[in-house]
Amino acid sequence: MRQVLFQIPLDRPWKLGPFGEVPGFGFGLVLLLWAIYGCSYLISRGRETGWNFKVSEALILIGTWLAIAFTIVFRAPLTGAWLREHGSPNFQDGLPVFGYGLMLFIGFSTAVTLATIRAEREGLSSDVIWDLSIWLFIPGIVGARLYYLCQYYDRVFTGVPSSEWLMAAFNLSQGGIVLYGGLIGGALGYFAFCFVRHLRPLALADIIVPSVFVGIGFGRIGCFLNGCCYGAASSLPWAVQFPRDSATFASMVEKGLVDINAACTPSLHPTQIYSSIDGFIIAGITAWYFGHRRRNGEVLAVALLIYPVTRFCMELLRADEVGQLKTNLTTAQLVSIGLFVVNLIFMAYLARRPAVREPIVLPTQNTKPLASTASRIVNI
Repeated sequence: MRQVLFQIPLDRPWKLGPFGEVPGFGFGLVLLLWAIYGCSYLISRGRETGWNFKVSEALILIGTWLAIAFTIVFRAPLTGAWLREHGSPNFQDGLPVFGYGLMLFIGFSTAVTLATIRAEREGLSSDVIWDLSIWLFIPGIVGARLYYLCQYYDRVFTGVPSSEWLMAAFNLSQGGIVLYGGLIGGALGYFAFCFVRHLRPLALADIIVPSVFVGIGFGRIGCFLNGCCYGAASSLPWAVQFPRDSATFASMVEKGLVDINAACTPSLHPTQIYSSIDGFIIAGITAWYFGHRRRNGEVLAVALLIYPVTRFCMELLRADEVGQLKTNLTTAQLVSIGLFVVNLIFMAYLARRPAVREPIVLPTQNTKPLASTASRIVNI
């Protein structure tokens, strides 16, 4: 229920509980950690090359380290002082760590790491998964935001001067993305990646599907911290109340569901936590089924069989959406119905295919392997 979990001071000491106050930026803890990292990387790189560095490589390493050290020592404190006087409330006490963003980061990192483990077991380089994560993440965030802007155009732009529309459109500090939009955007990036890298989409999908739901599980915890995607009124023992300064309270006041002078919201279903548990359960089921699949695409089919049903039911417990197309069904429920029907057709298609798992990499005339994006960056 905290949009900002904590703030990292840039121009003053850090309070570390029993350790007291410790200098952070400037000549402090951050510089010490950066120095330790620099030394460890230098030793590791030296062992790899037999301490035979090229002059250009040495200059790049030293220059990069010094530039970041200069930022830590001099620029960060100056930026902190400027933000304290001119920044928005969330930035006046330092760099804010938003709960929503932190959960997205944890979910993304965990999901990719687990996917690399499955990929390597199937003989696929982990570099491919890290490359794919970029192709999924960026289009996914864009798709999720565009979906939100289309669905909540008035909420985002009402009262905003036209000169600030672009800033409002990209402001993700308090959430403002829709999962189904992210899945659509990510799917476009996914098929483009498979086309460029000559990979079978269904075979690769089976590897990453469990990780997608791991990401959803953590992302929904972020929704809980942010206060979006809230549930309907509930008298259950685990019902939750959101305080006055939460996004949930503001949204319910706007809809006339809560008096502006109230101390908190009524007791509500913690639908964000329900959705998080749902995501982790589907991740576990699909990860288990991955070892029992007979055809490429079966893990994806299992996920698309379960998730639309659970998401449809979850919408019955939420109170932040209204019916669409002159029905009582929310946008997510309509999409869930469509996705479920499409998946039935997909399952019928899979059932007609031989029970054989084809190799992930498509045979091509050019036998020279494609260098991964990660490898190309390292080589540069």
